[in-house]
Amino acid sequence: MGLARRWTFTLDAEFGHRNISAEVAQLVADSGITTGVVSVHLTGSTGAITTIEYERGALLDLRRALDQLAPVAEDYRHNEAYHDGNGFSHVRSALLKTGIAVPVIDGQLQLGTWQEILLLNLDNRARTREVVGVVVGE
Repeated sequence: MGLARRWTFTLDAEFGHRNISAEVAQLVADSGITTGVVSVHLTGSTGAITTIEYERGALLDLRRALDQLAPVAEDYRHNEAYHDGNGFSHVRSALLKTGIAVPVIDGQLQLGTWQEILLLNLDNRARTREVVGVVVGE
């Protein structure tokens, strides 16, 4: 048994973000699955899906960490090949990943008290992002 859904979200450049926990929880509720797992995946290589306490301080801390790990102004070979200036976006996406799996027990996402599902656009331009969610179980 399972259910799949696609969503699109328009996000700002470089650190456009959205809490998508409500959409994923609604998918689980609509599925009727009480025990299983939901997989959430961003289609694209310059964005990410992760979890975080969705509040200003934590978001600023994450952005600062990404700026330190993969600075925008670094010399990226990708930029030499494609001349699009978004080499940093690909590296950040690879570090954070483009999908997560969350257990479902008693029909509820098994997230911590403050843990939310975060969608990020890491590209150097605003983008409309497609997210795919699939919940499976019984």
